[in-house]
Amino acid sequence: QVQLVESGGGSVQPGGSLRLSCAASRSIFDMGWYRQAPGKQRELVAQIITGGSTYYTDSVKGRFTISRDNAKNTVTLQMDSLKPDDTAVYYCHARQMFTDYWGQGTQVTVSS
Repeated sequence: QVQLVESGGGSVQPGGSLRLSCAASRSIFDMGWYRQAPGKQRELVAQIITGGSTYYTDSVKGRFTISRDNAKNTVTLQMDSLKPDDTAVYYCHARQMFTDYWGQGTQVTVSS
């Protein structure tokens, strides 16, 4: 079993920045962030594996940066140039041995 504990999130004006962090209870190969806006399906935002390879959904490329600290089992999502469309609940995700683990979710609201 893996526990994921998220921190960060909150409210910011358009163009602002926020940072999300997620700590896993043990080493995980595949970690990332999903988000779910009201009335929409949960979508993958960014993903990073142990070796450092990353994936970003098109709408956040150039604005979001995902990174990880393998020694601390943490993953961080730096979100810059935030837009109202980024408003959602963000979930930390981890996958190990074909099993998915989820954090509790943290609200990100971008509004003027």
